[in-house]
Amino acid sequence: MSSQDLTSADIDRIVEGKTIPGAFLGTLKAHGERVALRWRKQDGDFGEWTFREYGDRVARAAAGLAAAGVGHGDRVVLMMRNIPDFHVIDLAVNFVGATAISIYNSSSPEQIHYLVDHSEAKLGIVEDAGFLARFLEVRDRLPGLQAIGILDDPDGVAPDDVFGRDALFGAPPRDLAEAAEIAQPEDLATMIYTSGTTGPPKGVMLSQKNVAWTVESLRRALELETFVGKRLVSYLPMAHIAERMVSHYQQIFLGFEVTTCPDPSAIAEYARLVRPNVMFGVPRVWEKIYAGVNAAIAVDAEKQKKFQEALDTAGPIVDAMAWGRATEVEVQTYDFLDQVAFRAVRQLVGLDELELAITGAAPMPREMIAWFRAVGVPLAEIYGMSESSGPMTFSAHRVKPGSVGQAIPGCEVRLAEDGEVICRGGNVFHGYLKNAEKTAEALDDQEWLHSGDIGEIDEDGYFKIVDRKKELIITAGGKNISPANLESALKMIPLVGQACAIGDRRPFVSALVVLDPDAARAFAQKEGIGDASLADLARHPRIVAAIENGLEAAMADFNNAERVKKIKILGEEWLPDSDCLTPTSKLKRRGIHTRYETEIEALYER
Repeated sequence: MSSQDLTSADIDRIVEGKTIPGAFLGTLKAHGERVALRWRKQDGDFGEWTFREYGDRVARAAAGLAAAGVGHGDRVVLMMRNIPDFHVIDLAVNFVGATAISIYNSSSPEQIHYLVDHSEAKLGIVEDAGFLARFLEVRDRLPGLQAIGILDDPDGVAPDDVFGRDALFGAPPRDLAEAAEIAQPEDLATMIYTSGTTGPPKGVMLSQKNVAWTVESLRRALELETFVGKRLVSYLPMAHIAERMVSHYQQIFLGFEVTTCPDPSAIAEYARLVRPNVMFGVPRVWEKIYAGVNAAIAVDAEKQKKFQEALDTAGPIVDAMAWGRATEVEVQTYDFLDQVAFRAVRQLVGLDELELAITGAAPMPREMIAWFRAVGVPLAEIYGMSESSGPMTFSAHRVKPGSVGQAIPGCEVRLAEDGEVICRGGNVFHGYLKNAEKTAEALDDQEWLHSGDIGEIDEDGYFKIVDRKKELIITAGGKNISPANLESALKMIPLVGQACAIGDRRPFVSALVVLDPDAARAFAQKEGIGDASLADLARHPRIVAAIENGLEAAMADFNNAERVKKIKILGEEWLPDSDCLTPTSKLKRRGIHTRYETEIEALYER
């Protein structure tokens, strides 16, 4: 039976009785001496633990958690960056039968209070004094929080009743084989709290079985010959389902080698050092690589022309190769182009050993995906949500740029009558904690999960996401328009890094566009503009003219009612986890509209 023919019940049988602790024991037994976790030390070298060493720390942490009173059914909140200790402690929480809840490191004291109180967490563990201070600010309003632990406190600022690393890891190790029997498939493995941009965050309840089922489906969907030892970099927030699934749960089940990167902005440097085999990135990660490469090439007009010619030739060949239709001559042509044009680019940015590149969590321009694939980066778009344990659709190799692939093995995905994407399978969550009303909105009585996204499906079963139902722009003339499609097109203008389409109940569509820092500075150097600030560049006549000239081409595929008519160029970069972007770089439209109210209104002045 092929993977695409598998039903949810088939995967149910495959993962029957499996849990995260049980899977780790299997990986530990089979690959104990392989490297599991790596981190960069202060001297620049990398430290590492094998799976055996990882397991020993899990056994000690499990004993420490049990000594702190954590047991089956309890909940533990974790607030730490992407460090090896996260993997150890999160897994140890599961080994005592409890639920591990990671929260965003940017969380304010009030947000911490809500999440800890709502989840009824018994214990909180933080990385350092900065995180601890935010917990302590609201601790007196959290009677259910019985204890707090801190991993790193070199200055001894923690109060006496906050336990440290020694208390967590100092106890004799627990027997992992015995402890693995505690967690049951229907127990909650984790809760993922939604970003809460449209109301209080909702606690997405995911069971041990949800995780095991999803990893098994992804194992088939990823289509790698082997998984053990494949190199990944863990750098996105662990509070987000994508990073949690990719670098934590999949490692436990499949044996990946994970290098932890505590600063997401350092991913480019880590990629060059690690040379990952598998890499997940939100679109902004890939967009910055794309902008940086093109900015460097654009400095030499003749080199840029030749590179573009190579891209134009390579694109159709890559598509033919992916679908098994390439001739021997076409393959030879691509190999030549790769040798003279593309291989050096991949080596420069550390992507030369990638076997699988994945983008997700937000839309990405079709043309950009095609560009990466043409230069030999095997990029494919995944689609899903926290409520589906991450993925719903993904096609690893037979890619149609602009689509998010076919349903993952075992998951039923279809369109409802109004075009909404819905799915059903063992990856679908158990509901929102303490929120029956929202659970009923998301899960119907036939167990279909309603995504809130409008989609399309082609004759091969490939899905395309049009936009969020609630984010469609309805102009004053009554036209329904997808802002995401417009924004993707705008980001293909070489100088544009971010874009937000405006137009709800307006006479026409406009947009805020944000300069890409690398591309703007390379353009300035090429044009002899000088060492100007990003804000000054946003006002420079030559940059304004270049973007406005690019606007016409970007809007070519849209009809007159849909097209962006006016733009405002912004000279300040939108950063993740701000009033403009979520931690995974999705637009916070409400925050953007509020912050730039004056600029938006000016676009509509007569």
